[in-house]
Amino acid sequence: MKHRKLQWTTLVLMLGAVMLLGACKKKAAPPPPPPPPSSPAPSASLSASPNTINKGESTTLTWQTTNATDVSIDGVGPVEANGSKQVTPTDSTTYHLVAKGAGGTQDATARVTVNAAPPPPPTSNLTEEEMFAQNIKDVYFDYDSDAIRPDQQASIQADAKFLNAHASIPFIVEGHCDDRGSTEYNLALGDRRANAVKSALTAAGVTASRIKTISYGKEKPFCTESNEACWQQNRRGHFAYSK
Repeated sequence: MKHRKLQWTTLVLMLGAVMLLGACKKKAAPPPPPPPPSSPAPSASLSASPNTINKGESTTLTWQTTNATDVSIDGVGPVEANGSKQVTPTDSTTYHLVAKGAGGTQDATARVTVNAAPPPPPTSNLTEEEMFAQNIKDVYFDYDSDAIRPDQQASIQADAKFLNAHASIPFIVEGHCDDRGSTEYNLALGDRRANAVKSALTAAGVTASRIKTISYGKEKPFCTESNEACWQQNRRGHFAYSK
């Protein structure tokens, strides 16, 4: 009897151990799925070139964005994600760009400074001939040469600027020489000098048909002394107002 009771006890213990082992072998619950990746935030840049203009002038806005589905610029309106646009602000303006996307909002700004219009130039009471005399400079040459010297280029450019701004002023370029050499030779040299000045003025934008030339050779000297300082004054392309 005791032997049978022991067998039952052993059987119950074995069944309990089997059930315990089975419970230990159950699979653990799987981890929860990861959250979906967040959308990247937009980026934005905005520039103006030039960023300083005079009143009435234009500038170009240029912008770039990423990860944006809705882009707008204050004062301009909706725009493409990347692009450029010419604007003409009447006053100094800070342009503000807003880029919106699934990942949020980003903005950028660009400042354009508008200078006030310059005051009108003062009214001059000078006649055309007086203005001509005040602004036009003669062109000087080396001995026996009709080449425009490098140090005379500034005079040429200043003369051309004035003449282009006063297209109605009539004038003549006279070729002059010092008193060395024959009359015939100096007439030819004076002609080459006058035409060298004409060519330089034409290259600087003065209409060729406006420019009349004449050679006086050594016949009308500006200085009559026999020294280099005096001779240099006579070797010139002289501008004369032509009535």
